[in-house]
Amino acid sequence: MTTTPDDRTLLLRAVALAAEARAAGDPPFGSLLAAPDGTVLAEERNTTLTGRDITAHPELKLARWAARELDPAAAARTTMYTSCEPCTMCGAVIRQAGLRRVVFALSGAQLLDIRPAGGRPPVPQDGPALFDEVRAVVEGYYR
Repeated sequence: MTTTPDDRTLLLRAVALAAEARAAGDPPFGSLLAAPDGTVLAEERNTTLTGRDITAHPELKLARWAARELDPAAAARTTMYTSCEPCTMCGAVIRQAGLRRVVFALSGAQLLDIRPAGGRPPVPQDGPALFDEVRAVVEGYYR
């Protein structure tokens, strides 16, 4: 799907929110949620540092807001505009909230190109284990 001039306007607002987050001492990420007519329903900034919450990404906060405040049909008509492509955590929550579309200004790959090297190493994971035991708990729930 191609972006429109209206998408560009809303993306620029997301970038401005990212600048506000950076000025406040947080990572430079901002997002907003818009109705089909372009009306901004809610907007958020990253507050992972100032809020001391590693999950306080603006995309996650908006998806949670949408799931709580909008009925599923209304959520399915919204578009999220965000300064950077949502991370895996945020993407999962956006899907659960049932949002229609996400438009981002900077891809995750582009972010890695302009961000200094480093970060945290991957956390080793072991599994699956105890399939039969957990299957008995989960099976039938998603009908």
